[in-house]
Amino acid sequence: MRNFLTPEELNNSLIEWGEAKKQRSIRQLLALGFLAGVYIGFAAHLATMVATGDFAWLGLKKFFVGAVFSLGLMLAIIPGSELWTGNTLMTTTLLARRIRLVQLLRNWLWVYLGNLLGAIFLAWMVVGQTGIMDSAFGGTALQIAATKVAVGSINPDHNQAYFFRAICCNWLVCLAILQAMSAQEIAGKILAIFFPIMAFVASGFEHAIANMYFISAGIFAKALPAACSASGINAQILQQLNWSSMWSHNLVAVTIGNFVGGGIFVGSIYWWVYLYQPAQKR
Repeated sequence: MRNFLTPEELNNSLIEWGEAKKQRSIRQLLALGFLAGVYIGFAAHLATMVATGDFAWLGLKKFFVGAVFSLGLMLAIIPGSELWTGNTLMTTTLLARRIRLVQLLRNWLWVYLGNLLGAIFLAWMVVGQTGIMDSAFGGTALQIAATKVAVGSINPDHNQAYFFRAICCNWLVCLAILQAMSAQEIAGKILAIFFPIMAFVASGFEHAIANMYFISAGIFAKALPAACSASGINAQILQQLNWSSMWSHNLVAVTIGNFVGGGIFVGSIYWWVYLYQPAQKR
C-alpha cells in the first residue's frame, strides 16, 4: 500500500481541499487564521532565540534557524488551521472552476486578517508580558525587525528585492504543503515540511505571516531598555521601525510576492500541467 499520492492524485486532491474551504464561516476562517498566525509566531520566536549569539560557523546558524522555524508550518498543517500563504494554492481550485473569485477573495481576506491578529497577539504577549525579551533576545528581535523594514537604509530597490524574495519563499512553502498533502503518515508530513521550510529561511527569503510576528515583536521590543541596548541600534533610527513602515517597507511587497510564488508558480502551473484540458479542435 502506497503511503503517498502521485502528482495527478495530489492535484485532484488539491482541488477538493480548496473547494472545502469555501464552506467555512467567517468565524471559522478568523479563528483558524488566528491560530495559524500564532503557530507561525511561535516558530518565529524560537528562530529569534536560536539566532541570538555569535555562532555562525560555516553557515550552520542559518541552518539551525531554518530548522526550528519549520515547526510553524508543522503546527499549522497537521493539527489544522488556515494559513494565507498556503491558501494561495486555492488558485488551482479557482482555475478548475470549483470556486468563484468572490469565494477565493473572501477566504483570503478573513484568513489574512486572522493571521495578522494571531501574529501580533503572540508578539505582544511574548515581548511585553513574559519578560523573556528584555535581554539580548529582545535585541535580536529588534535587529531582525529593523532589517526587514530597512531601517536606516536609503536603498530604493528594497521593496523590489523583498518582492522577489517573497516569490521564492512561498514557492518553497507551497511545495512543502503539497508534499505534506501527498504524505499519508505523520512522519512523512514532518519530513515533507522540514526541508523546504528550512531552505527558505536559511536562504533569506521573505514570508508575510512570519514578518507579521518579527516586525511586531521588534516594535513592542522598542519599549524594553535592555533590548534596545543589546540591539546596538540608536533611538533615532529605531523611530523608523513602526506600524506604518511594517506595511510600506515590507508587508505590501512581501504579500504580493508570496501570492505570485504560491498562486502562480505552484498552484497555477500544476493546474496547467495536470488538470487543464484544452478544448478539442473539430
